Amino acid sequence: MTERRTLPGFASRPADPERWVRAPDKPAAPNSFTARLTIDVTPALRARLKVAAFQRGITVADMLRALLAREFPDTSGDVP
Repeated sequence: MTERRTLPGFASRPADPERWVRAPDKPAAPNSFTARLTIDVTPALRARLKVAAFQRGITVADMLRALLAREFPDTSGDVP
């Protein structure tokens, strides 16, 4: 009667990481985000990022998305 259901954890690991990583991405609707990336930065670097984004009139998230897209372009047509 007091038995608890076991639910998957908020950030539980996939059972088969290889298959999960190689799974094709689902097409996302415009302006929808499919994953969150956490990085560690010093408070000084965080402040510099915020100032740079403010000077450009964009958010830090938009600035970092553009940086990552530029540094890691889509290579779907490339052959390994």
